[in-house]
Amino acid sequence: MEYGILSIAIPLLTIFLAIITKDVIVSLMGGIFAGLLVLNGYNPATAFTALFNGIIEQFGEGWITKTLLFTLLVGAVIKLLSTSGSVESFVAYLDEKSEKIDSPKGAMLLAYIIGVVIFIESSITSLVAGTVAKPLCDRNGVSREKLAYICDSTSAPICSLIPLNAWGALLLGLIVTAIESKVISGDGISLLIASLPYNFYAIFTLILVLIVIFTDWSIGPMKGAKPHPYHTEHLSADVKPALFPMLLPLIVMVLAVPVGLYITGEGDIFKGSGSTSVYYATIVTLISMYGYYVTTKRLKHRAFFDGFFKGMGEMIPIAMILLFAIFIGKVIGDLGTAKYIAHMLHGNISPVLMPMLIFLVASITAFSTGTSWGTFSIMMPIGLALGATMGLDIPLVIAAVIAGGIFGDHASPISDTTIISSMAAGCDHVEHVRTQLPYALIGGALAAVAFLVAGYLTF
Repeated sequence: MEYGILSIAIPLLTIFLAIITKDVIVSLMGGIFAGLLVLNGYNPATAFTALFNGIIEQFGEGWITKTLLFTLLVGAVIKLLSTSGSVESFVAYLDEKSEKIDSPKGAMLLAYIIGVVIFIESSITSLVAGTVAKPLCDRNGVSREKLAYICDSTSAPICSLIPLNAWGALLLGLIVTAIESKVISGDGISLLIASLPYNFYAIFTLILVLIVIFTDWSIGPMKGAKPHPYHTEHLSADVKPALFPMLLPLIVMVLAVPVGLYITGEGDIFKGSGSTSVYYATIVTLISMYGYYVTTKRLKHRAFFDGFFKGMGEMIPIAMILLFAIFIGKVIGDLGTAKYIAHMLHGNISPVLMPMLIFLVASITAFSTGTSWGTFSIMMPIGLALGATMGLDIPLVIAAVIAGGIFGDHASPISDTTIISSMAAGCDHVEHVRTQLPYALIGGALAAVAFLVAGYLTF
């Protein structure tokens, strides 16, 4: 059955609700219900039961359940890093070694390197980088606005480029949904990996930050940013400097994923199951953390599991976003949104322009809502179906959605990552937004041009 303009109205309603409510879960549920209302002959009772029965049905598919569990287990890993004191020990270790990097460039490079190394979660990236580098930046006359820019510009971009984290779980889930729905073909993890070189905004942003660090390039409001007076700050005397407790989980997780892909692919890493591999990787990581933290008395058995369950609990909202994102992707597929859009655009807009247009729409959505994850959830199903219908390069389309989500989120004053970065660096939030925006716009403009060129070269 053809649903015409209604097939476009449903995702637009979801975006509108996200902008108005600033609540991704409510917006996704609203969009799903509206879509099911159309699909079920405008019967509210049938749509209501279809919504909540559909939620249960999601767990009938193994890959969805494993992806949701992976998301919860990543939350446990993040919480245990904190409760075990591993983050504080890591900060103390770097503070102890700070004499070797005691210069303006050294202080900024320290924040940058931490942002690149700690790719497990964007908030932790910003918080650790800001906490460690803030006293060193104050001592060397580096403004906290510039520090906040470095923290913010390495958090989401690096998490999207090294997706062995909850970002990877969400993106992989959205891609696999499209594969399971026969919208696109291929292997989810292979398509995600293939999209990484096209993630132009993340790549340009990381390069731009290095240019700013090495040339002390200040533009726009950043020129007026003043260094913060330096005050000696001491970590608690009980905190012992240590590197390994923080690095162990990262090393185990990084190594476990390709091993899982090799095993599930029966010797071919590119045929392995992405959802199964990352699920087992987090389990192996948690087992290694338990063995190390308990035997070294960083945590007692009871404290470990207290942190374990609290961490899982803190990730429930993100798991719900992922669950509803997968659901709305199926609803949009049933409505035939992408086919209808492709039919409208056929002969009117060149397919060459589509990657750039997808990037721009995703950017506007993320800027308006302040969430890259919500943008991925809304835009990925539409982008993938549209890309398949118009014969676009699928990894390029995936990258356009990811890059647009990060750019819009990066530039948005209501983004949680932007807020956390200003808090971590200890600078005024409005000043952080003002000083960062020119750099974000430069990265966004370069990315838009790159997507235009890539669209031309790949079509």
